[in-house]
Amino acid sequence: MPGEQQVDVVVVGAGPAGEVAAGRLAEAGLSVAIVERELVGGECAYWACIPSKALIRPGDVVAAARRVEGAAPAVRGDVDAAATFATRDRFTSGWDDAGALPWLEERGVTLVRGTGRLAGERTVDVTAVDGTVHRLVASRAVVLATGTRAARPPVPGLAEAEAWDNRGATEAKAVPPRLLVLGGGPVGVELAQAFRRLGSGEVTVLEGGPRLLAREEPFASTELRAAFEAEGIDVRTSTRVERVARDDATVTVTLDDGTTLTADQLLVATGRTPATGDLGLEVVGLEPGRPVEVDDQLRARGVDGGWLFAVGDCNGRSLLTHMGKYQARVAADVILGREVAARADHTAVPRVTFTDPQVAAVGLTEEAARAAGLPARALRVPTGSVSGTSLLGSVPEGSSQLVVDADRDVVLGATFVGAQVQELLHAATVAVAAAVPRAALWHAVPSFPTVSEVWLGLLEAWER
Repeated sequence: MPGEQQVDVVVVGAGPAGEVAAGRLAEAGLSVAIVERELVGGECAYWACIPSKALIRPGDVVAAARRVEGAAPAVRGDVDAAATFATRDRFTSGWDDAGALPWLEERGVTLVRGTGRLAGERTVDVTAVDGTVHRLVASRAVVLATGTRAARPPVPGLAEAEAWDNRGATEAKAVPPRLLVLGGGPVGVELAQAFRRLGSGEVTVLEGGPRLLAREEPFASTELRAAFEAEGIDVRTSTRVERVARDDATVTVTLDDGTTLTADQLLVATGRTPATGDLGLEVVGLEPGRPVEVDDQLRARGVDGGWLFAVGDCNGRSLLTHMGKYQARVAADVILGREVAARADHTAVPRVTFTDPQVAAVGLTEEAARAAGLPARALRVPTGSVSGTSLLGSVPEGSSQLVVDADRDVVLGATFVGAQVQELLHAATVAVAAAVPRAALWHAVPSFPTVSEVWLGLLEAWER
């Protein structure tokens, strides 16, 4: 084929996972081509993790100051939405990836712009925007790192309602006076609170299940809901949307009980679907539109020869940027001939929901541990029981919990709810990943006065 190029490895998708895989392989001396149809840096950099946190941060700072008696009088206004949007634009470089290219160039990674599609064994055809096709043939491996797309439920009228998904919300140029959020997972709750603090007068979260953050501990949902309601965010759980309609200015949602809600904008945050529908998976015997099932070396199951790998969200193992990067490191090492296998995404997945209070967790919940047949025991103390938390001011109440294995005396999982508890999480991740015994944890002394002293309360509860 005209334009055919031979390389050692082809990576399809230049988001965080794809970049890590390509960079690690190129630094080891392999020739690598990376394919990207949108922006180098991917969903996380331009439409998810980074811009959403830029929208969240100003509201967090103002709320934190208002909780401290001596600082509260200095907070005389509201969050400046226009300035916040400008900061978001700087973090996303105005949705221009020119600044991301030198990182690839310095490592000798060849960027091929276009849509990549498997065309046979170790072969990827890349279709550019002008329709020309460039064929890449890999001598060693092809790595799929195409991520996910926002899922939309089959609700009548939703497709015509001009609803936001995460991209619409994080690209917003104005704050809707009234916002409806469909979905109470991390994306939904983070953006609901962000826009409430940016100036939305009415924010309502609609969740079909019985609670927010369904994959986390029930107490985390209860505490987050209480904080939301205290802030004027309406939370409705066990609620189904029957239909959606939009006129020129407003969107109307009809619920299963006949209630109608009207807003200026609707955000749909009901999950993600793997971006594998147009990858040519059928050419290698896999099902398009489904996650690419992989083993612990990140090789695609069902593909002979072990040449096809999938890392990050597209394999469905753990839909988190940091886990995709972890998998990419493992896959790259396997391609380089090293004896490694992924295990963190089975036992020690760290996750943070950047609401206020934050919900930070790692490993197994109590329910998941018991379902796995483990002798689980839950230990819970108030996050505000230590001086470090009190010094933050009148912060939202929250709890901290360890799930421990009663036989092995190790931590299986941890959940922290409170102000800035994200910084407690890595210690818990180390404890879970390394199966640190309780006796050893007593010798990891937290500094005074910090929030991390909550670990002492948890260890004391473990001994009782």
